[in-house]
Amino acid sequence: MNQTFVPVAPRPAPIKMEGPGPWLRNNLFSSAGNTLVSAAVVMLLLWAAVSAFRWAVLNAVTAADADACQAARGIGACWGVINEKARIILLGRYPMAEHWRPSLATFLLLGLVVASCSRWFWKPWLALIWLVVLTVFFTLMSGGILGLSKVSTDQWGGLPLTVMLTVISMTAAFPIAVAVALGRRSSMPAIKTLCIIYVELIRGVPLISVLFMASFMFPLFMPIGKSPDVLIRVIVGITLFAAAYMAEIVRGGLQSLSKGQTEAAASLGLGYWQTQIKIVLPQALGAVVPSIMNNFISLFKDTSLVTIVSLYELTGALSLAVGSDPNWRPFKIEAYLFIAAIYFTCCFAMSRYSLWVERRLAVGKAR
Repeated sequence: MNQTFVPVAPRPAPIKMEGPGPWLRNNLFSSAGNTLVSAAVVMLLLWAAVSAFRWAVLNAVTAADADACQAARGIGACWGVINEKARIILLGRYPMAEHWRPSLATFLLLGLVVASCSRWFWKPWLALIWLVVLTVFFTLMSGGILGLSKVSTDQWGGLPLTVMLTVISMTAAFPIAVAVALGRRSSMPAIKTLCIIYVELIRGVPLISVLFMASFMFPLFMPIGKSPDVLIRVIVGITLFAAAYMAEIVRGGLQSLSKGQTEAAASLGLGYWQTQIKIVLPQALGAVVPSIMNNFISLFKDTSLVTIVSLYELTGALSLAVGSDPNWRPFKIEAYLFIAAIYFTCCFAMSRYSLWVERRLAVGKAR
């Protein structure tokens, strides 16, 4: 049986639907109206970018010359305020001759945090390294031994204080949060009730109230001269506040697991703590990595509130350095942009680390 094959005319190639070009065409220039609006927005953004570039770069004053900065007001930025006040902004009221001590202490503490975030340092002896570095940090900062002059905690400030408050509060809050989350799911009424009261009480007030009570109210209930240092009280207050919020995040992760996980563990003869440590917690914590990191980033920024108790961290040190000098007071915007860059760098690094952990645990969809 003979078959006749009729040639088919070539069809056009399919339209590309992926990539920046098709996205722009379909979302920004799909019609005449959208094209006009998009063009107007692009022109506005270009104008803003050019104006910002002129202000920040072309017309900027970089020398620490207050007169030159005054002459350039409204025309260009005065980055000279950074050159003039950077040491005070970064290190606060710490004695000028001893600035090497907080600089070295901060470098060691940040190096420890970065090393701890690497999987190659997840070893049993990591806890010992933390103990050693924290001891060195407080020795350098406070002094009084090894020939170092004594520096009281009310003189600590700037970046070292911000980093120290964040790292210690994060480290201490995490185990408390896990314990409270497990306590809220406990079958023992007393433990469950205590955990619920703690979480609801702390979450019912703002952090500024916790700091105020820790700094001003707590000493009223202590014998005269027996109250802990204000820095210790602030660390405890921030830690308890962060732990309450993190406990709810961990509890959400625990509730996301199916009951079959614990039933399977029980069938294998595992006890309660073996089940929690080996099966439940690894899965629950992995499921809430983005939320935990979000809490960490929020805590890092919330340390700026300690200014109300006369601890001048990064933002407080800026106000102290620039606000008290009438020659440089008009250039606070440039100084705030400087510390905003520091905050952004730290927060961006934490968010990138969170994505790395997500990829390692194969949770979420990292972009």
